[in-house]
Amino acid sequence: MYRSIAEWFELAAERGDTLAEAVARRETRDSGMEPAEIRERILATLDVMRKAIDEGLSSDEESPTRMTGGRARRLLARDQSLLGSGFRELLARAIATLEVNARMGLIVAAPTAGAAGVLPSVLLTMAELRGWSDDQLVDGMLVAGGVGGVIAHRASIAGAGGGCQAETGSAAAMAAAAVTFIEGGTPEQVGQAIALTVQGMLGLICDPVAGLVEIPCAYRNATAAVHALAAAEMALAGLDFPIPVDEVIDVMGEVGRKMDVRYRETALGGLAATPTGQRIAERAGMPELVELQRRGGAKGEDAARLGPS
Repeated sequence: MYRSIAEWFELAAERGDTLAEAVARRETRDSGMEPAEIRERILATLDVMRKAIDEGLSSDEESPTRMTGGRARRLLARDQSLLGSGFRELLARAIATLEVNARMGLIVAAPTAGAAGVLPSVLLTMAELRGWSDDQLVDGMLVAGGVGGVIAHRASIAGAGGGCQAETGSAAAMAAAAVTFIEGGTPEQVGQAIALTVQGMLGLICDPVAGLVEIPCAYRNATAAVHALAAAEMALAGLDFPIPVDEVIDVMGEVGRKMDVRYRETALGGLAATPTGQRIAERAGMPELVELQRRGGAKGEDAARLGPS
């Protein structure tokens, strides 16, 4: 994939490609797959995303820990919504995907399992509201993939590498770029959408309760989906961010590297280390994790060993 947003945009302009076409061209070069095959695979990925949402919204089944399950369905069933039914559906779909993940169901890591609800909830909700075709959704997925590739190269898409900013933050940036592109935004506006997203999620910690990808992950996916649409809305209106997008991504990497290990997916700090978080971990059969929390953390090797399931 591309090493910077600037490189991607410049090469697309030189060849007369759209941003989606430029990603497909690079993927063909790297994988050997023909563009038609790439698009078919993305369509299959979108089908998995749809099925995960449907499964999550139709079930009241709780996860083994009982931390999640049925919340998405409850949200969707609410008679009123502060900003209309589309807003409620956006939130519910993000949570539904993470609830399926917590029950070991099939989801699409986009870019990770912990952030799997953001991209599908944004794209599929917007497709319904705006009447997007499957071809447009595939283009959006290609653009999202281009963004994820750059972030993975310049910063991190893993909670263990950079906190939740690297997971839900990256997913939100991918979604914001996809929406902006599909809605006819210029490459400059797509870049602004990415920058506006990432700057607002810098420093977000990863503190999974009991070391499991359930809480606060499900709810952070929902709020990250909203963040993505806010950034796309501002970018499409011509609002700019004064720091270039690649520099904003570089800051995400810097913040992630300097973040205390307790806040990078180890479940040794934050919400995971609260008294209630410790009780949940004990019920989940993780007394060793609780002991480390009570001792105030762990050495790096211990933290890595006790990372999320």
